[in-house]
Amino acid sequence: MIDFYCYPKCSTCRKAKKWMDENDLAYNDLHIVEQAPNKEQLATIIKKSQLPIKKFFNTSGKKYRELQLKDKLPQMTDDEKITLLVSDGMLIKRPLAFDGERVTVGFREEQFEQNWK
Repeated sequence: MIDFYCYPKCSTCRKAKKWMDENDLAYNDLHIVEQAPNKEQLATIIKKSQLPIKKFFNTSGKKYRELQLKDKLPQMTDDEKITLLVSDGMLIKRPLAFDGERVTVGFREEQFEQNWK
């Protein structure tokens, strides 16, 4: 089962959800603000993804800009970055999909084809 963290008002999340529905994929629909992954879960997701932590930040989000994270992230430890991400689901790039092994961050159809079909 895929844990699918999304924000209902996000058009990219809606496109990803539509793709998953059209491809008959079973997923847990999780509101990224109300049901954000905890620190341990997110650390596992990041490790399994083999992506740098900065790829998990919603760099186009209002909160990211307000906190001036572009300038602050390079000086932060990985632990501090993960703690910051789980403090506010709106900081996490979405949609975030994870099945225990595979991870996708954001929505690119070809990436979903490769990972989820």
